[in-house]
Amino acid sequence: MIYLDYQATTPLAPEALEAMLPWLRDSHANPHSSHASGRAAKAAVEVARDQVAALLPPSGRVVFTSGATEALNWAIKGTAGEVVTIATEHAAVLDTVEAIARTGRGGTLLSVGASGVVDLTAADAVIRPGVGLVAAMLVNNEIGVIQPVADVARRAHNAGALFLCDAVQGFGRVPIPEQCDLIAISAHKIHGPKGIGALWIRNGVELVPLLHGGNQEGGRSGTLSPALCAGFGRAAALMAERQAVDAPHVEQLWAVAVERLGAGWTINGSTTHRYHGNLNIRREGLDVARLMSDLRDIAFSAGSACASGSGRSSHVLRALGLTDAQARSSIRIGFGRYTTEEELLTAIDRIKAAAEAQRAFA
Repeated sequence: MIYLDYQATTPLAPEALEAMLPWLRDSHANPHSSHASGRAAKAAVEVARDQVAALLPPSGRVVFTSGATEALNWAIKGTAGEVVTIATEHAAVLDTVEAIARTGRGGTLLSVGASGVVDLTAADAVIRPGVGLVAAMLVNNEIGVIQPVADVARRAHNAGALFLCDAVQGFGRVPIPEQCDLIAISAHKIHGPKGIGALWIRNGVELVPLLHGGNQEGGRSGTLSPALCAGFGRAAALMAERQAVDAPHVEQLWAVAVERLGAGWTINGSTTHRYHGNLNIRREGLDVARLMSDLRDIAFSAGSACASGSGRSSHVLRALGLTDAQARSSIRIGFGRYTTEEELLTAIDRIKAAAEAQRAFA
C-alpha cells in the first residue's frame, strides 16, 4: 500500500509508539490519583504537556482533550456572542456554529476567492463590535491553503472579539501567530496517536466548560490517558526536532509531484499560500469513485475523511467557485515524513494512467 492520505491521518511515529508502550503495558495508574503510581503517571502527562506547549505561543496553557473536534466545540460553545468564521472551515467548526445559531447566537460565514484565501475586505465589514468570537483555520485540511490568521486575529481584537485558530493541519509545520486566543490541535495529524488533542487557552481567557464531572484539566473534565499524552508529547517533540529535515522533504515531494502530473490537471486553491504537503487536483470528467476502485493499493482521498459517505461534493471546493462536477472530479493527495519520492512518483504515474484509461473508454 502506498499511503498518500496524510490530511486524514498521519502514520504513527515509531518514537511516539515507544513512548506510549510503558503506560499501556506496565503502568495503569490514574494520573489524577494521589498515590505514588498516580503521581508518576501525572508526571508523564506534564512532560507531554510541556512538549506540546513548546510548539505554541508561551502566554497560555495546554488542556488535553479527546481530539480537535472536542477542542473546537469547547472553544465555540464556551464563549459568548456572534461567531464569524470562514466558509471553508472544517465541519467541526461549521456544524458547531450552526448548532449554536439554533440557540440564538448569530453566525456569519466569510467567503473566499478562487485561491481559497479569505476576503479581508469582506472581513472588515463583518468583524465588528458585538462579535464575540472569530474562528479561522491555519491550514485548510482539504486544499492546504494557509489563511492570513494574524490579519484576521487583529481584526477580531479590534472589534473586541476573541480569536480561535484551528491549527490541526499546520501545528508543527506552519508558524502559529502570537495573536491567537484559542488554538485547537490534534495528535494524529503530527504522527501521534488518535483519540487525543488539545486546546491552547491564552492566559486570562475563561471558557464555560463543555464537559462536567471532575474538572481534572481545569475547565475540562475526564480522566486522561498517560499513554495517549506521552505519544502526543513525543510526536510534538519530533516535529520540532525534525523540522529542518521534514520541511525540505515535503517541498521536494511537492516539486516532483507537480512536475510529474503535467498537463490536464488543475491544482485547486492557491499554490503559494499553501502547505505543500497537500496536493488537491482535478481533471475534467474524472470518475473519482472508479479511480479509487482501480487503485485500491494507493490510499488517497476524494475529500475530507470527516465528510466521506455524505454523498455531497466538497463544501470547500464549492466555496472556491467550482461547479459540483468539478468538485466531484477532484482528488486529494497528501504526503509527508515517511513518503518516499519513489512511492509518490509511482502513485502519480498510476493515477495518470488510470485517468487516461477512463478518457480512452469514455
